[in-house]
Amino acid sequence: MENLTEYLPFLIPLVILQLSLLAYVLHHILTHNTYKRGTRLMWTVISIVLMGFVGPILYLVFGREDS
Repeated sequence: MENLTEYLPFLIPLVILQLSLLAYVLHHILTHNTYKRGTRLMWTVISIVLMGFVGPILYLVFGREDS
């Protein structure tokens, strides 16, 4: 347990960033109707299943349609 407390100052901001990015991406997916590739359901599942930074970043790169 001592090792975990050493990493907390680094882990807490990463968790906050990860959840904020996921919230932004889910909001964007649910409020827009068009995507470059895929469907709303596909991007929602990818973003949640790959909840780390991978799923939301994949959506921002490949799924989000340019405004």
